Amino acid sequence: MGDGPILARRVLLVEDEESLVITLRDRLLSEGYEVEAVGDGDTATERGTRGQFDLVILDVALPRKSGFDVCRDLRQRGVQTPIIMLTARGQVIDRILGLKLGADDYLTKPFEMAELLARIEALLRRARTLSASASDAYAFGAVQVDFRSAVVRRDGQPVDVSGLEFKLLRYFVERRGALLSRDELLEKVWGYDAMPVTRTVDVHVASLRQKLERNPSKPEFFITVHGLGYKFIG
Repeated sequence: MGDGPILARRVLLVEDEESLVITLRDRLLSEGYEVEAVGDGDTATERGTRGQFDLVILDVALPRKSGFDVCRDLRQRGVQTPIIMLTARGQVIDRILGLKLGADDYLTKPFEMAELLARIEALLRRARTLSASASDAYAFGAVQVDFRSAVVRRDGQPVDVSGLEFKLLRYFVERRGALLSRDELLEKVWGYDAMPVTRTVDVHVASLRQKLERNPSKPEFFITVHGLGYKFIG
Protein backbone atom coordinates (compact mmCIF):
# COMPACT_ATOMS: atom_id res chain seq x y z
CA MET A 1 0.00 0.00 0.00
CA GLY A 2 2.87 2.39 -0.67
CA ASP A 3 3.83 4.58 2.24
CA GLY A 4 0.43 4.13 3.88
CA PRO A 5 -1.48 6.71 5.91
CA ILE A 6 0.45 9.28 7.94
CA LEU A 7 -0.23 9.82 11.65
CA ALA A 8 -3.51 7.92 11.90
CA ARG A 9 -5.72 9.74 9.42
CA ARG A 10 -9.31 9.98 10.69
CA VAL A 11 -12.09 8.56 8.53
CA LEU A 12 -15.84 9.10 8.98
CA LEU A 13 -17.60 6.02 7.62
CA VAL A 14 -21.28 6.63 6.81
CA GLU A 15 -22.96 3.31 6.05
CA ASP A 16 -26.06 1.54 7.41
CA GLU A 17 -25.24 -1.97 6.18
CA GLU A 18 -23.74 -3.50 9.31
CA SER A 19 -21.77 -6.26 7.59
CA LEU A 20 -20.10 -3.72 5.29
CA VAL A 21 -19.38 -1.43 8.24
CA ILE A 22 -17.57 -4.25 10.04
CA THR A 23 -15.58 -5.20 6.94
CA LEU A 24 -14.56 -1.63 6.10
CA ARG A 25 -13.79 -0.63 9.68
CA ASP A 26 -11.62 -3.68 10.30
CA ARG A 27 -9.64 -3.20 7.10
CA LEU A 28 -9.17 0.54 7.59
CA LEU A 29 -8.05 0.01 11.18
CA SER A 30 -5.55 -2.59 10.00
CA GLU A 31 -4.17 -0.02 7.54
CA GLY A 32 -3.60 2.46 10.37
CA TYR A 33 -6.63 4.70 9.99
CA GLU A 34 -8.85 5.84 12.84
CA VAL A 35 -12.49 5.12 11.98
CA GLU A 36 -15.76 6.50 13.30
CA ALA A 37 -18.86 4.84 11.85
CA VAL A 38 -22.39 6.29 11.77
CA GLY A 39 -25.47 4.76 10.18
CA ASP A 40 -27.82 7.60 9.22
CA GLY A 41 -27.72 10.88 7.33
CA ASP A 42 -28.61 13.21 10.20
CA THR A 43 -25.82 11.92 12.40
CA ALA A 44 -23.42 11.99 9.45
CA THR A 45 -24.15 15.68 8.84
CA GLU A 46 -23.65 16.51 12.51
CA ARG A 47 -20.40 14.55 12.88
CA GLY A 48 -19.05 15.63 9.51
CA THR A 49 -19.60 19.27 10.46
CA ARG A 50 -18.25 19.13 14.01
CA GLY A 51 -15.66 16.36 13.83
CA GLN A 52 -12.13 16.79 12.55
CA PHE A 53 -11.93 14.14 9.84
CA ASP A 54 -9.45 13.71 7.01
CA LEU A 55 -11.90 11.81 4.78
CA VAL A 56 -15.59 10.85 4.58
CA ILE A 57 -16.81 7.58 3.03
CA LEU A 58 -20.47 8.26 2.32
CA ASP A 59 -23.11 5.78 1.14
CA VAL A 60 -25.91 7.23 -1.00
CA ALA A 61 -28.75 5.13 0.44
CA LEU A 62 -29.11 6.11 4.11
CA PRO A 63 -31.96 6.34 6.64
CA ARG A 64 -33.44 9.78 7.42
CA LYS A 65 -31.32 11.72 4.96
CA SER A 66 -29.68 10.53 1.73
CA GLY A 67 -25.97 10.66 1.09
CA PHE A 68 -26.65 13.31 -1.57
CA ASP A 69 -28.28 15.55 1.05
CA VAL A 70 -25.44 14.93 3.50
CA CYS A 71 -22.83 15.84 0.86
CA ARG A 72 -24.72 18.99 -0.16
CA ASP A 73 -25.22 20.09 3.46
CA LEU A 74 -21.58 19.55 4.39
CA ARG A 75 -20.38 21.60 1.42
CA GLN A 76 -22.90 24.36 2.14
CA ARG A 77 -21.54 24.52 5.69
CA GLY A 78 -18.04 25.04 4.35
CA VAL A 79 -16.73 21.55 5.11
CA GLN A 80 -14.00 20.78 2.54
CA THR A 81 -13.11 17.30 3.80
CA PRO A 82 -12.65 14.90 0.84
CA ILE A 83 -15.74 12.74 0.26
CA ILE A 84 -15.92 9.36 -1.47
CA MET A 85 -19.50 8.37 -2.28
CA LEU A 86 -20.64 4.75 -2.51
CA THR A 87 -23.33 4.25 -5.17
CA ALA A 88 -25.45 1.37 -6.40
CA ARG A 89 -24.33 -0.66 -9.39
CA GLY A 90 -25.03 1.02 -12.73
CA GLN A 91 -26.51 4.23 -11.32
CA VAL A 92 -24.56 6.65 -13.51
CA ILE A 93 -26.89 9.53 -12.66
CA ASP A 94 -26.11 8.95 -8.96
CA ARG A 95 -22.40 9.31 -9.59
CA ILE A 96 -22.81 12.48 -11.65
CA LEU A 97 -25.17 14.03 -9.11
CA GLY A 98 -22.80 13.20 -6.27
CA LEU A 99 -19.89 14.90 -8.03
CA LYS A 100 -22.01 17.95 -8.80
CA LEU A 101 -22.97 18.23 -5.14
CA GLY A 102 -19.31 18.34 -4.14
CA ALA A 103 -18.15 14.75 -3.73
CA ASP A 104 -14.53 14.20 -4.73
CA ASP A 105 -14.85 10.62 -5.94
CA TYR A 106 -17.22 7.66 -6.06
CA LEU A 107 -17.13 3.88 -6.00
CA THR A 108 -19.83 1.54 -7.28
CA LYS A 109 -20.92 -1.35 -5.06
CA PRO A 110 -19.68 -4.03 -4.91
CA PHE A 111 -16.07 -2.86 -4.99
CA GLU A 112 -12.67 -4.32 -4.24
CA MET A 113 -11.15 -3.22 -0.93
CA ALA A 114 -7.83 -2.54 -2.66
CA GLU A 115 -9.57 -0.09 -5.00
CA LEU A 116 -11.14 1.79 -2.09
CA LEU A 117 -7.81 2.01 -0.29
CA ALA A 118 -6.12 3.32 -3.44
CA ARG A 119 -8.80 6.00 -3.84
CA ILE A 120 -8.47 6.99 -0.18
CA GLU A 121 -4.69 7.36 -0.43
CA ALA A 122 -5.00 9.38 -3.64
CA LEU A 123 -7.48 11.81 -2.08
CA LEU A 124 -5.45 12.21 1.09
CA ARG A 125 -2.29 12.77 -0.95
CA ARG A 126 -4.11 15.43 -2.97
CA ALA A 127 -5.40 17.09 0.20
CA ARG A 128 -1.87 17.26 1.65
CA THR A 129 -0.57 18.77 -1.59
CA LEU A 130 -3.36 21.35 -1.63
CA SER A 131 -2.67 22.48 1.93
CA ALA A 132 1.10 22.52 1.48
CA SER A 133 1.33 24.57 -1.70
CA ALA A 134 -0.46 27.81 -0.99
CA SER A 135 0.60 30.64 -3.28
CA ASP A 136 -0.70 34.03 -4.29
CA ALA A 137 -3.77 35.25 -6.15
CA TYR A 138 -4.96 35.25 -9.73
CA ALA A 139 -7.79 36.95 -11.58
CA PHE A 140 -9.54 36.32 -14.90
CA GLY A 141 -12.71 37.91 -16.20
CA ALA A 142 -14.89 38.68 -13.19
CA VAL A 143 -13.23 35.95 -11.11
CA GLN A 144 -10.66 36.41 -8.34
CA VAL A 145 -8.84 33.41 -6.86
CA ASP A 146 -6.92 33.60 -3.59
CA PHE A 147 -4.75 30.47 -3.55
CA ARG A 148 -3.42 31.16 -0.06
CA SER A 149 -6.84 31.17 1.61
CA ALA A 150 -8.55 28.90 -0.99
CA VAL A 151 -11.26 31.47 -1.69
CA VAL A 152 -12.88 32.06 -5.09
CA ARG A 153 -14.96 35.15 -5.83
CA ARG A 154 -16.96 36.21 -8.85
CA ASP A 155 -17.97 39.87 -9.10
CA GLY A 156 -16.75 40.20 -5.53
CA GLN A 157 -19.09 37.52 -4.18
CA PRO A 158 -17.78 34.22 -2.76
CA VAL A 159 -18.30 31.18 -4.99
CA ASP A 160 -18.90 27.80 -3.36
CA VAL A 161 -16.39 25.38 -4.88
CA SER A 162 -15.39 21.95 -3.60
CA GLY A 163 -11.84 21.14 -2.62
CA LEU A 164 -11.39 19.14 -5.80
CA GLU A 165 -12.82 21.91 -7.99
CA PHE A 166 -10.35 24.32 -6.38
CA LYS A 167 -7.45 21.96 -7.06
CA LEU A 168 -8.58 21.58 -10.68
CA LEU A 169 -8.92 25.35 -11.07
CA ARG A 170 -5.44 25.92 -9.68
CA TYR A 171 -3.96 23.31 -12.02
CA PHE A 172 -5.62 25.04 -14.97
CA VAL A 173 -4.35 28.46 -13.89
CA GLU A 174 -0.80 27.24 -13.28
CA ARG A 175 -0.75 25.72 -16.78
CA ARG A 176 -2.81 28.33 -18.59
CA GLY A 177 -2.56 28.10 -22.36
CA ALA A 178 -1.38 24.47 -22.27
CA LEU A 179 -3.35 21.56 -23.68
CA LEU A 180 -4.25 19.27 -20.77
CA SER A 181 -5.46 15.74 -21.48
CA ARG A 182 -8.01 14.01 -19.28
CA ASP A 183 -5.37 11.44 -18.32
CA GLU A 184 -3.02 14.18 -17.14
CA LEU A 185 -5.77 15.84 -15.11
CA LEU A 186 -6.74 12.53 -13.52
CA GLU A 187 -3.13 11.86 -12.59
CA LYS A 188 -2.16 15.33 -11.37
CA VAL A 189 -5.43 16.51 -9.82
CA TRP A 190 -7.10 13.29 -8.73
CA GLY A 191 -3.85 11.46 -8.02
CA TYR A 192 -4.61 8.39 -10.13
CA ASP A 193 -1.85 6.69 -12.06
CA ALA A 194 -4.38 5.00 -14.35
CA MET A 195 -8.11 5.61 -14.51
CA PRO A 196 -10.19 4.64 -17.54
CA VAL A 197 -13.30 6.64 -16.60
CA THR A 198 -13.01 10.19 -17.95
CA ARG A 199 -16.53 11.39 -17.15
CA THR A 200 -15.31 12.56 -13.76
CA VAL A 201 -13.09 15.20 -15.38
CA ASP A 202 -15.87 16.37 -17.70
CA VAL A 203 -18.34 16.77 -14.82
CA HIS A 204 -15.90 18.87 -12.79
CA VAL A 205 -14.95 21.09 -15.75
CA ALA A 206 -18.66 21.59 -16.48
CA SER A 207 -19.19 22.57 -12.84
CA LEU A 208 -16.38 25.16 -12.98
CA ARG A 209 -17.90 26.59 -16.14
CA GLN A 210 -21.31 26.80 -14.50
CA LYS A 211 -19.89 28.67 -11.53
CA LEU A 212 -17.27 30.89 -13.18
CA GLU A 213 -18.10 31.44 -16.86
CA ARG A 214 -20.34 34.29 -17.96
CA ASN A 215 -22.01 31.94 -20.45
CA PRO A 216 -21.27 28.28 -19.54
CA SER A 217 -22.58 27.02 -22.89
CA LYS A 218 -20.04 29.24 -24.70
CA PRO A 219 -17.01 29.17 -22.37
CA GLU A 220 -14.33 31.85 -22.64
CA PHE A 221 -11.83 30.37 -20.20
CA PHE A 222 -12.27 26.60 -19.88
CA ILE A 223 -12.00 25.52 -23.51
CA THR A 224 -12.66 22.02 -24.84
CA VAL A 225 -10.15 20.78 -27.41
CA HIS A 226 -12.21 18.04 -29.01
CA GLY A 227 -10.67 14.60 -28.84
CA LEU A 228 -7.68 15.86 -26.86
CA GLY A 229 -8.70 17.47 -23.61
CA TYR A 230 -8.99 21.01 -22.20
CA LYS A 231 -7.18 24.33 -22.25
CA PHE A 232 -7.50 27.24 -19.83
CA ILE A 233 -7.34 30.69 -21.41
CA GLY A 234 -7.26 33.38 -18.79
